[in-house]
Amino acid sequence: MSKIGFIGLGIMGRPMAGHLLDAGHELTTVKRGTLDETLASRGMQELADPKAVAEASEVIITMVPDTPDVEEVLFGEGGVIEGLKPGTLVIDMSSIAPIPTQEFARRITEAGGEYVDAPVSGGEGGAINATLTIMVGATDEGFRRATPILEALGKTITHIGGHGAGQTCKVANQIVVALTIEAVSEGLLFASRAGADVAKVRESLLGGLAQSKILDVHGERMIKRTFEPGFKIKLHQKDLNLALEGARTLNLSLPGTANAQQLFQACAANGGADWDHAGILRALEVLADHEVGQ
Repeated sequence: MSKIGFIGLGIMGRPMAGHLLDAGHELTTVKRGTLDETLASRGMQELADPKAVAEASEVIITMVPDTPDVEEVLFGEGGVIEGLKPGTLVIDMSSIAPIPTQEFARRITEAGGEYVDAPVSGGEGGAINATLTIMVGATDEGFRRATPILEALGKTITHIGGHGAGQTCKVANQIVVALTIEAVSEGLLFASRAGADVAKVRESLLGGLAQSKILDVHGERMIKRTFEPGFKIKLHQKDLNLALEGARTLNLSLPGTANAQQLFQACAANGGADWDHAGILRALEVLADHEVGQ
């Protein structure tokens, strides 16, 4: 069992940390207000800053919102790098930009650590059920060392390639997820406006070529109108910004991604930045002057 520093106890991070405790690892984190009672009662300890967490750990896991947040945790004042011991495994499970990830890996490696980028897909449900899909960018040695820890958190763990490759895969994932959520929204909106029973339409589609996990999970959210976040629109906006910025660098056109980003922006402009990303439906409903299920 390992001494693990886990930094980032949000919607995803809390249940992930719980699974590591269940697996017998010792966990520390950075003090940020009051520690979740369920984690504290199971032995998770709070320390002053990322430096102190690194000093107490053999493995560091970060699960924070964006590229600047990872940079601050690792390299800011009192950051992980100041307390990094030789051989420490640093696993970033956030969803951030691939090119800065390569630079973070270089700096951690030069300081004597082993860096792994391991973003995840599966949302809050995947985190709670330890069924996350994990996309890994690492050296062969980094992947070997990280795998036993990642197996406590997910079911599909794929070594995509070198540093930054995991984040590239995650950006691709977020493109596909956004466009599929939009497609499900449009299909259900069309069916509803035409007067069909959308619950029965969804049930039928789940038995055919249109079936997907998004139609299953988010289609149900749309019909029941439960938009409490499993994954917030503002975080998906961040991921699509990474996709569109990367596309400009690569001289690519991603018109569907750009359209999905505009619909997310319409939601955010109407107070929906913290809605679940299935809430993209609500932007389409405004355009149609029709609510699914009416």
